[in-house]
Amino acid sequence: MKIVGVAACTVGIAHTYIAQEKLESAAQEAGHDIHMETQGTIGIENELSQEQIDAADIVILAIDVKIAGRERFENKRIIQVPTDVAIKSPKKLLEKAKEVVSQGNASN
Repeated sequence: MKIVGVAACTVGIAHTYIAQEKLESAAQEAGHDIHMETQGTIGIENELSQEQIDAADIVILAIDVKIAGRERFENKRIIQVPTDVAIKSPKKLLEKAKEVVSQGNASN
């Protein structure tokens, strides 16, 4: 499964990067291809390319705040959760993403 996502917390520091790290680790462990963008106090890092977004099966938004560029994900399957969910249960979140992709449903 190809996954792209954005992590962004209210302060833009700790939870943003922890969510990114947890999701990337869980996805790699499960054999998924993942690219995570972070939006925080120092701006956007690891910005997703349109090619990565277009190739993705699903978008995971682990966010606590409004993000820049959300319109890039129009017409994609999206799962949006607070950063806490990505940090505490990244494997469950990826299982949910796999379910959504296999069912062809979008979950906002």
